Amino acid sequence: MPGRLDQWNSREAGCLPRCCAPAARPSILLAYHPDRSNQQATPSPTPMAYLEPIAVVLGVFCVWLTIRQNIWCWPTGLVQVVLYIYIFAAAKLYSDVILQVVYVVLQIYGWWHWLAGGERENQLPVTRISHRANLLYLLVVAMGTAAWGWVMHHYTDASLPYPDAFTTVTSLVAQWLLAQKRLESWWYWIAVDVVAIGVYLQKDLQLTAGLYAVFLCMATAGFFAWRASWRKDRAHEQTHDDGTHTG
Repeated sequence: MPGRLDQWNSREAGCLPRCCAPAARPSILLAYHPDRSNQQATPSPTPMAYLEPIAVVLGVFCVWLTIRQNIWCWPTGLVQVVLYIYIFAAAKLYSDVILQVVYVVLQIYGWWHWLAGGERENQLPVTRISHRANLLYLLVVAMGTAAWGWVMHHYTDASLPYPDAFTTVTSLVAQWLLAQKRLESWWYWIAVDVVAIGVYLQKDLQLTAGLYAVFLCMATAGFFAWRASWRKDRAHEQTHDDGTHTG
């Protein structure tokens, strides 16, 4: 991993973007040039001041597209992730940069799978995972949270290492399930949002907590919209099967 882990001050320093359902989390809303005259610093907006709001808006738009099962959620999310690679690299948040690279891979995979993974004229339907698979993913979240939280606790100055680890690991699981168009992906995003809201409120970041409250509402809406689509597909398949048997 490039850079030092202790350069990452968890959520006080920066926040991982939520990509595609995984929307953006504001981290550095305004960057300033250093004062070279040893006088009081005067705010001077850098490209970061413009790039991050764009990334945040793209994140919200991406979630909306995902709820509607619109394939454009993936290229939108991909642009957002690329912007955050630059933002986090400029902020020397190297762990976040690495995570964004992982998100790039997941974005490309999700884009391809939604286009080519379906059996009905390349339209991938919403599906569900088995109870056994869900237990396996929960185990991955638990073990990943424990391992990554331990690393951050012992090798960084993260103030809330385990909640931070939970949202990171769970976001990756949720993004993987989203790429496969699994209904349960929304449950994992809801869990991420709930924990993130608590973390931000504890850190007196009310505006960011408010943003995640919006994401929570959108994730909840996404679950119900996808569940309705899943039920509609099941009813259609049942009707088709009944007609086939009758014929």
